[in-house]
Amino acid sequence: MIRRYVAEGIGTFALVFCGTGAIVVDTWTGGALGVTGIALVFGLVVTAMIYAFGDVSGAHINPAVTLAFFLAGRSQGRRVVPYVLSQLAGAFAASLALRALFPDDATLGATLPAVDNTRAFALEVLLTFLLVLVILQVAHGSKETGTMAGIAVGATVGLEALFAGPVTGASMNPARSLAPALVSGSLDGLWIYLTAPLVGAVTAAWLWRSLRPGGHGLRSAAGERLP
Repeated sequence: MIRRYVAEGIGTFALVFCGTGAIVVDTWTGGALGVTGIALVFGLVVTAMIYAFGDVSGAHINPAVTLAFFLAGRSQGRRVVPYVLSQLAGAFAASLALRALFPDDATLGATLPAVDNTRAFALEVLLTFLLVLVILQVAHGSKETGTMAGIAVGATVGLEALFAGPVTGASMNPARSLAPALVSGSLDGLWIYLTAPLVGAVTAAWLWRSLRPGGHGLRSAAGERLP
């Protein structure tokens, strides 16, 4: 189990370090990467981490994904808290590293809504819903692994970041938003990025279970019906 937790920590570190680091570099260079470059970085790092750690921990690297796997009956409940703590540790380590490298950056790539909170919340719910639905479809058991999983999930992350990044930051990941927000002190709209991905993940897990043959609603990995 320790191997799983370490893999989740490293995977989330890479996601936050490279993804939010791309935002920091884009700001520092006056827009050298642009929206397309930043979206590409997020998609590629997710793809790389799935291929690197998918067979170890499942490469969830996202508390919303870990919750969805549990609610869909694809992962055991005892793994949820350790996975989330590992993901948060990796995310905070990445943001602290970026703070050390770029001490003058104001936000460290924090997700800040460019629209009103209602629209930002709804968009983050929908983005996470689509991402988690793709993950549940291509994953094997509780793991994002296999020939096409990395490409499918990475492409979804990149696609959503490409069109929604300028509006909400396209977080879809509470750990990715929490770490840079707290380290930089950029707390505007943080509640959106802590709650909306969870709502989207729960909805996706429920729909995925409902569409399976004989499926009806949410279940835990042990098989009991969840309220």
